[in-house]
Amino acid sequence: MKHLHSGKVRDLYSTDEGDLLMVASDRISAFDYVLEPGIPDKGAILTQLSLWWFEQLADVVPNHIIRKGPDSRSVICKSLQMVPVECVARGYLTGGGLAEYRATGRVSGVELPPGLEDGSRLPEPIFTPSTKAPVGEHDEPISFEEVEASQGKAAEELRRITLEVYTRGAEIALARGIILADTKIELGWDSHGVLTLADEVLTPDSSRFWPADQWEPGHAQPSFDKQFVRDWLTSPESGWDKSGGTPPPSLPDEVVRRTRDRYLEAYERLTGVPFSR
Repeated sequence: MKHLHSGKVRDLYSTDEGDLLMVASDRISAFDYVLEPGIPDKGAILTQLSLWWFEQLADVVPNHIIRKGPDSRSVICKSLQMVPVECVARGYLTGGGLAEYRATGRVSGVELPPGLEDGSRLPEPIFTPSTKAPVGEHDEPISFEEVEASQGKAAEELRRITLEVYTRGAEIALARGIILADTKIELGWDSHGVLTLADEVLTPDSSRFWPADQWEPGHAQPSFDKQFVRDWLTSPESGWDKSGGTPPPSLPDEVVRRTRDRYLEAYERLTGVPFSR
């Protein structure tokens, strides 16, 4: 097969039939860097969890899946014209959204009530899009008006789909004892001009998952996602200066193991079945 593209996590190939083979690697990224080493089984966990979520969301938005791939980390999918916008929904305030709120009282142009803390639940889920930067560059938050300027009438549909995916995902996750704090989805147009869900959906790479029984606004929450890696990178233990312009250090074995455990627990708690390669 012809190699088409490699992102931070996924590799794309063209098939003889003109479709795409998408392979999820074990690479993990944080702060726009691809880290070393990878997380064992991560690619298979992301692929299998996305397939499960695509089924749960089938009545919300069509997806790009044609069939499962030759192994547990790959799928055969339709080629889409991808939307050049990161479609993000937030139901809780944390991360980059919290930093923006503290500076301006807004997130991606959406004004929020005063007095919110790290981990606060928002009055309602909000659409907080950002730019889609190349590997090695940083996504930047943009307003809905900026999405309208670049995407025209499709902007409203992008917002609607993103919020519906978040709402359905949050309901399903909460029933399993998990808070879906926020999520990022990828959308593209198929050959008939229909907006279609692509790449991955509601995984620990694209979402923040928190244990519901430990949720307590006012500080960072324990999580089932790669926040554990981000926290280690910004801790004194790593010795890395996020603003220094140098690549992060290699992840210690313990961080790799505990990150894998978190991905695995997210998969099994959400799907209700043991993970299998």
